[in-house]
Amino acid sequence: MKTYTIKEVSELFNIPNSTIRYYEEIGILTKVERTSVGKRIFLESHINRLKAISCFKNTGMSLEKIKQFFDFEDDEYNKIDDIISLLSNQEKKVIEDLERLKKDYNHIKKKILYYTDVKKSVINKQILPQWKDYK
Repeated sequence: MKTYTIKEVSELFNIPNSTIRYYEEIGILTKVERTSVGKRIFLESHINRLKAISCFKNTGMSLEKIKQFFDFEDDEYNKIDDIISLLSNQEKKVIEDLERLKKDYNHIKKKILYYTDVKKSVINKQILPQWKDYK
């Protein structure tokens, strides 16, 4: 069975050791064993949980909601509706964020086009384009 040190986990997820310890402290990274000298021993199950934590955080889920998810998961048979509801709500938030990002992305593309045209106009000594003309 492969084990990992806190340094290896930190490098794998590009997060500081203090964050890993904090996740353990708040109860979203559980059952971390220790060596006789107190060094943490991480298993593949911890790596899988950290992958889920990373995914959830990337979608904007709060640590409180992540903790709630794992608490529900510990009793998934009785909490299945809560799990589905929590994840469905997060999915809605992600969809809203994607729509907003798509609009912002299109605005940036428009700005790039506009300023590229401004540059061309300056170089060619032509009349500058007008922002209002860019739809």
